[in-house]
Amino acid sequence: MSRKRNSLNRSIRALSTTAVVLTLALVLSGCSSLFAQDAGPAESTPTGETVGGGLDSFYSQVLQWDDCGDGLQCSDATAPLDYSDPAAGDISLALVRHVATGNDRIGSLLVNPGGPGGSGYDFVKDSLDYATDKTLQSSFDIVGFDPRGVGRSSAVSCYDSADMDEYLYGLTTAERGTDAWIAELAASSDAFAAACAEQTGALLGTIDTESAARDLDLLRAVLGDTELNYLGYSYGTFLGATYAELFPDKVGRLVLDGAVDPSTSNFEVTKTQAVGFENALRAYLADCLAGEDCPFRGSVDSAMTTIGSLMTSVDASPITATDGRQLGANALLTAIIYPLYQATAWPQLSVMFDTVLHGNADGAFQFADAYNGRDADGNYADNSTESFMAINCIDYSYNADPTIMRAQAAEMAAAAPVIGAYMSFGDIACANWPEKFTGERAEIHAPGAAPIMVVGTTNDPATPYVWAQRLAEQLDSGNLVTYTGEGHTAYNKSNSCVNDAVDAYLVDGIVPAADPQC
Repeated sequence: MSRKRNSLNRSIRALSTTAVVLTLALVLSGCSSLFAQDAGPAESTPTGETVGGGLDSFYSQVLQWDDCGDGLQCSDATAPLDYSDPAAGDISLALVRHVATGNDRIGSLLVNPGGPGGSGYDFVKDSLDYATDKTLQSSFDIVGFDPRGVGRSSAVSCYDSADMDEYLYGLTTAERGTDAWIAELAASSDAFAAACAEQTGALLGTIDTESAARDLDLLRAVLGDTELNYLGYSYGTFLGATYAELFPDKVGRLVLDGAVDPSTSNFEVTKTQAVGFENALRAYLADCLAGEDCPFRGSVDSAMTTIGSLMTSVDASPITATDGRQLGANALLTAIIYPLYQATAWPQLSVMFDTVLHGNADGAFQFADAYNGRDADGNYADNSTESFMAINCIDYSYNADPTIMRAQAAEMAAAAPVIGAYMSFGDIACANWPEKFTGERAEIHAPGAAPIMVVGTTNDPATPYVWAQRLAEQLDSGNLVTYTGEGHTAYNKSNSCVNDAVDAYLVDGIVPAADPQC
């Protein structure tokens, strides 16, 4: 009987690009302190601007706001399927709004939680107080939206729950890194891509970030704002920066928290994140070993060796969970990475490690399932994995030459000795995607844009601090705010220094004279 090895786990979404803030927001904060308030106008008042190119009817549409509970209003906007050919068809964009509570309303603040594939609709509806603080809620209508391809908007669709389980958690039979192993992954990836093409249709070729940024401008206009005010987390920073490049004269106040370097290649993204997560793992271990009830003993280095041995062990001999699923190395890595996004989850990570070290896989699957949006009955609550894959596959270029991938795998293992090997060979997933990347990953400068605030956390594992530095330097009007600490993104989850800087900028337009070094 051959040894079974965990497949390249597409559920480790942060390993291919930035992570979704939303999932942890719901698990860790659980806050949504909404209350009765003035519902605001039932219809939007578009700006009335003329844009031409067959887009005027889209820009002049009037949104109808309906009560959707908890003091929120919901609506749907219509956008062209293809901005280069607006007559080719329409798509729907889902929005949810929390009307400004104060008398100093500035306008709308559009919020994106990241991903790609994160639902801004759910982010605002389910965890408003995690997305924004009371100061912003007083001055702005907080608007969450699902980008094209995501959630309640016209969405990517690929697999049912059973097929998604196999795609995310299925095991291969060949040894990791061999030609046979690559062939198994390629077959799985190609089947997934074919299903996405069949189920999604023409939309699959129009969910790139540039098209989503054009949707942002459309939403700005139909909401009645002459300039875009925007708060983007993680991947949302790339979406916001892309908007600034396309529409610099329409930039109002943009906060890009947990920044992505737009010019970074897919492989460099993955390698940098491997280092980031490995550093975050070491930071967790240092904290764990200094306290009580830590499942590890000795030094950080010795604990890292133990984790490396654990990864090797489950890669060769997966642990069977109560529900019959087998925990291999990549699924375990998802479970490890999930609580590394915020230091407040580190105690739960210790519990998970303790159970896995004692041969119990249930806790690890709970973390992996939470990250993937899988409930206890095995159903997937959203299409975040599908849209994540589809958007990334069209936003980056990929090379699945085995020689190149093996060289990159060696580079990854050298950069991140414990987890790097399990983050390699990612190009396989998109190598034969039916819609190809046709652009260029390049720096974004947005000449002529108003000041843009970029927030970076020094030990952010998913969007490493160096990316925030690079984006702030690239943008002609970039202004960096540094938070010295742990975790993914900083606003409303770090300290008052960051919160005050962001609030003062968004509400009053005050740009720090220098990085406040929070």
